[in-house]
Amino acid sequence: MPSQPPLLTLPPADGPPPPGSRTVTTDDGVDLHVEVDEAPAGEAALTVVLSHGFTARLAEWQVQREALRGRARLVLWDQRGHGRSGWTPLTKATIDRTGRDLGQVLDAVAPTGPVVLAGHSMGGMSILALARQRPELFGTRVVGAFMLATSAGGLVGTGLVGFLVTLGRRLGLLPLYLWLLQRLAPSLERRRRRGTFLGRRAIRRLLFGRDDADPRSVRMVQQLLEETPLPVTMAFYATFLDHDETDALPVLGRVPVTVVTATHDRLTPAAHGRVIAERIGAGAELVEVPGAGHSVNLTRAAVVDRAFLDLLDRVEGGLREAG
Repeated sequence: MPSQPPLLTLPPADGPPPPGSRTVTTDDGVDLHVEVDEAPAGEAALTVVLSHGFTARLAEWQVQREALRGRARLVLWDQRGHGRSGWTPLTKATIDRTGRDLGQVLDAVAPTGPVVLAGHSMGGMSILALARQRPELFGTRVVGAFMLATSAGGLVGTGLVGFLVTLGRRLGLLPLYLWLLQRLAPSLERRRRRGTFLGRRAIRRLLFGRDDADPRSVRMVQQLLEETPLPVTMAFYATFLDHDETDALPVLGRVPVTVVTATHDRLTPAAHGRVIAERIGAGAELVEVPGAGHSVNLTRAAVVDRAFLDLLDRVEGGLREAG
């Protein structure tokens, strides 16, 4: 098994917001928590905006945050209903909406200068939604993209839960499902059990790969993912059935892109990353990480960091040529 450096302890989600924190209020009234690491004056022309994955929070980028600090201005944010961001109406728990949120974070915190967007899992889907909604940003303000363990579509639809959600949508029952979730949310949270052995087993199977799990890492990821309220998790699940942003991939083709996949990722299988790279074309570089699972940014940090820094080298080289 490849040796890995010990994982960092992730900062807690409670307590006072850390220095550099800001609030961006969306056009539908949800307060999004944003953290900014300013680069030393004159040392970084780029801003990197990092979007986390489903049921996580911005702290999942902690390892990459350390690697990139000083190389670029960093903007990290908690997607609606996650981390320190505000509760979302469950009817707005969609990838379409998180794409709009990403655009509003970009407008508020990085209104000028070149930007590289980075997304893990659902964060990558938010980038694709933004590319569909506002293609004029790509190749102008957005000059690069880092797509980590994500998918452009066709991710969910099998199994009992997928069948039930699909059936509910066909019967017009999805609004009722989301309304009931909203009503039952306090009760569901009171009765929820966190930190269980069965939960750990599920995390180990779904978030880790063939040879990248150890008990400490599994517990840390379990704690991170179980922070998100269960109703938010259940509401967002429905959007993955609809998620299809393959038509947005040519928009990403306007800028350098790095796609990182993990060979044993059970949530966003490596084949989805390959499709993204193939559809983008010559501007995409594909990095496959053997033996790793969905939490590849934590368990194979050195590989992911190197791929990220290489992307920034490509972006900066292109900016110098254009300038």
